[in-house]
Formats: sequence, C-alpha cells, structure tokens
Amino acid sequence: MIAYVKGTLEEITESSAVVEVNGIGYNVRISAGTMNRLPRLHQPVTLYTYMAVREDACWLYGFLTKEELEIFRLLITVNSVGPKGALGILSVMHVSELRFAILAGDVKLLSRAPGIGKKTAERLILDLRDKISMDETMASVSLADGAVSGAGDEGGARGEAVEALVALGYGAGDAWKAVNGLAGLEDADVETILKAALKQMV
Repeated sequence: MIAYVKGTLEEITESSAVVEVNGIGYNVRISAGTMNRLPRLHQPVTLYTYMAVREDACWLYGFLTKEELEIFRLLITVNSVGPKGALGILSVMHVSELRFAILAGDVKLLSRAPGIGKKTAERLILDLRDKISMDETMASVSLADGAVSGAGDEGGARGEAVEALVALGYGAGDAWKAVNGLAGLEDADVETILKAALKQMV
C-alpha cells in the first residue's frame, strides 16, 4: 500500500496528476477540487493516496489532505459508489459540506454529484450518517474558508445553528454556507447565529 506520494508536480490533466519521485512518474487520479488547489508545475507536492487494484488495472487516487482521503474511503464503502463516483462527489462539494449533507439527510445536494442519483444519495445517507460526527465536522472547517475552526463551544453553537436551519427546511449545504460565512460572531450563542444566518438566507 502506498500511503502518500511526495515529489515534484510534473503534469496536470482534468482527472489526474503526475508526480515525479526519484525519477519515477506516478500517475495519480484526482478530483476537480484537488486539481484546483494543486501548486504550479515543477513545484513540490504531497498527495495522500488510496490504491485500487482490479484484475485488469491498478490505480492511485490522491488527495491534498488526510481528511479528504478519509472521507473518500468512507464513500467507497457504499454500494454503487466506486472510486470514480467518490471523486465525482468530492469534485462538486467541500468535505465539510459533504458531511453536513449526509448528517442532515440532504438528498438533493448529494444528487448534484455526477453519477449520483436519488437512490444512491439515500444509500449514502443511510450507510454513513452514523459514521460522521457533527463535532468533528465543525472542527474540520477552516478559517481560510471564512469559517470557524475548533470543536469547542463556538463550533458547537454553529453546528446547532446549522441543524436548526435544516430542521426549518433549508438544505444542508445552504445552511452550512450561511452559518460559516458569518463574520464577527465568534463568541455568539446559537440564537444570535441563527438570526444572522436567516437574514442572509431570506
């Protein structure tokens, strides 16, 4: 098993990247989300990898973070979602947005991914909801994305606000974006965050 590939980025295509390591070029399949965040060509890069072996092929799938690799591993445990389907999902939504969609049972959002229909989206929710933690999801949100990191009271308040918005009928993705797009409410309680988010969504 190859845990990661660390070397020089030599080539990028729509679906893969070539990383040279000690004179060997590794062709690594990537999502559109990963492609958009890769460094420039001939710059150092590290991709955390999953190796899929079949009778007629052997492929490496690569991710810039261990978090993305972890969610990819979860996705491919679901029937009808192979590595290609998992990459498709990670191409259209951020890991945190995906987690929120699963926790909230947002079939519509999950169905945005290529090759993921309503039945497969429902299966994703059924199989993975108990394997994803809201606290961990909030802790994974990065300040660089205009959101709060950390799983303390602040993350808990925002997580509860997202859940409340979903309960009101908003989609998980829209709720996540509204709550985590708020600035200056780092120490606010759930009610304050909820009111501010609703103003943006109405």
